[in-house]
Amino acid sequence: MPKTHQKRQTDAPYARMGGKTSEQIHLASLEILERVGIEVHDDKAREILVEAGATTEGQRVLIPEHLVSWALAATPGRITLCDRHGDVAMRAWGYNTYFGGGSDCLYVLDHRTGERRRAVMEDLREAVTLMDALPNIDFVMSAFLPSDVEQQVYDLYQMEAILNLTTKPLVFVTPDFEGCVTAVEMCEAVAGGEEAFRQRPFATCYINVTSGLVANEEALQKCIYLAEKGLPLLYIPINAAGVNSPSTPAGCMATLNAGTLLGIVLAQLVREGTPVGVVGWNGGTYNLKTMVANYVLADGLGMAASMGKFYDLPVFGLGGATDSKVLDQQCAAETTISLYTAHLNGANIIHDCGFMDAGLQGSLQLITITNDLIGFIRAATAPVEINAETLALDVVEELGPEGNYLAHDHTFEHFRDPYYSELADKRQYDSWVEQGATTMEERAAEQVEKILAEHEPEPLPDDVQKALRAIVVREEEAVG
Repeated sequence: MPKTHQKRQTDAPYARMGGKTSEQIHLASLEILERVGIEVHDDKAREILVEAGATTEGQRVLIPEHLVSWALAATPGRITLCDRHGDVAMRAWGYNTYFGGGSDCLYVLDHRTGERRRAVMEDLREAVTLMDALPNIDFVMSAFLPSDVEQQVYDLYQMEAILNLTTKPLVFVTPDFEGCVTAVEMCEAVAGGEEAFRQRPFATCYINVTSGLVANEEALQKCIYLAEKGLPLLYIPINAAGVNSPSTPAGCMATLNAGTLLGIVLAQLVREGTPVGVVGWNGGTYNLKTMVANYVLADGLGMAASMGKFYDLPVFGLGGATDSKVLDQQCAAETTISLYTAHLNGANIIHDCGFMDAGLQGSLQLITITNDLIGFIRAATAPVEINAETLALDVVEELGPEGNYLAHDHTFEHFRDPYYSELADKRQYDSWVEQGATTMEERAAEQVEKILAEHEPEPLPDDVQKALRAIVVREEEAVG
């Protein structure tokens, strides 16, 4: 039953897969784990699993059902993230939904010129500043992979900028294990120490896993490290259906889910009670027509989120993205559909708002448009409040069929209640022309520029800024 910002929608529950279907996927995943196994490319991870009762065939690990059942029972059903000040900002469980940007786009669709170009640090800073200001963007990711910094430590430049430019929770991605360790060190510097960050985490790591059937070394190392630290983690295998898994949605989902279950088992064996977020997209087909890993495909939408709901675990979803390269009709349709389906399916931490071109390109205009659409979606799925004030029967009795409701105090008290878009033009044609006959694309660019000119993110204390800079310089010198 969809819920946004603690407002539960009880009248229109939706799930792509019901309990019976999800159980069939679960049982298929158990069979894969027991009879086929997962390629586990880390010695320590294999040792932990074998010591708990798994068996190995070379690098392949086979996991018995009882171990999976224990791990699922031990995993918390929630992830709580705070803001920089330590105040709870995201309660990722049930049908609470939170939206944020994505990470590591190589290109930016420049809102000032309309041109596609390689992203630089300034694009990242502007994107984080924008997300910090937008009210319906709940958490922040790096948005872009800057081309104008040392590439071996680009993720630390990202982390430094994000920590300096937003107080909102953040989701970070690192290309290697060492980057994850350093990113946590930077978060601890901001929080005031290791224990302070563990008690009130404002960041979580999105762990990219090769596929459902292959767990790469870096992903396993991150999982073990974060669990040892007692920090929440997002363990996210991704399949290319028809390439590294069956092409059918059910077969793709079963193998993907098997990989997710391995991550859950490993995290709980390292530290029982570690919060783990699970994948909420990619349950369906890979685009075998284009051989491109598209972000918005119909067949798999909602499948992985349904499995997360089946296990009552936090779901890391995807929405607000498009495979279009420009802000056109395809962009509008895919962005809206992906936001709506992620929300209705109950994904909790929904990322990639503003992503384009199969994740290669980002757009500040599209981030702004998704912020507007999220407001609409939250209003459209909010519970309908029924009480004496909202029914207004006394007002109806007072004014009757032909009364002047526009002049009544009740209207004055409630006319601000509905959701009013800041970007959609709702005027008549003549008024629209008088105001410049602008498109939403143009109005979004204007809003971006206004925010960047006026919004000032809350700065970190000087000593913390210096500590972060010292960490980045240290790591840059370490790679030569």
